[in-house]
Amino acid sequence: MKVIVFLADGFEEVEALTVVDYLRRTNDIEVDTVSIGDGLQVLGAHNIEVKADKNIREVEDIAIYDAAVIPGGMPGSTNLRDNKNVIRIIKEMDDMDKLVAAICAAPIVLEEAGIINGKKVTSYPGFEESLPNSVYKEDAVVVDSNIITARSAAKAVDFTIEIIRYLLGEKEVVSLKKSILYS
Repeated sequence: MKVIVFLADGFEEVEALTVVDYLRRTNDIEVDTVSIGDGLQVLGAHNIEVKADKNIREVEDIAIYDAAVIPGGMPGSTNLRDNKNVIRIIKEMDDMDKLVAAICAAPIVLEEAGIINGKKVTSYPGFEESLPNSVYKEDAVVVDSNIITARSAAKAVDFTIEIIRYLLGEKEVVSLKKSILYS
């Protein structure tokens, strides 16, 4: 399995790095963190600088990826939403029925890509008006076919668990929960 985690200046660090850490702990998922800026350095919403594995210009064959994850944070979510390459990749992944997951404010990226029409989604409170074509829920994590969305940084672990469940099944979820003492 291979997953893209997009990083844009202003990303929510907990939402991105929890996903990267826990997916890599499975040993069955390879993660590429992908910067959408000029280089590999990306500055999070709380001034934590992260070096991405790749730049978006290096992402050529989308078919090798099984999922894309979009962390929230501001202005990270709007930076991702306004990036034509991110939108193209998200549309292509959805067209191939690959998993697309977004947390906090990041479902605005899914709206821009036009992939959540009629789908159940959630987001950080206040962003529901930016998701007019979806069926909005206030649940912590919402799964609708190949789309997973979550409310906030406080739900980053639950969000990641749903991604693992989708990609690898319940056995890996149980294993991760045991290893991180999640109950």
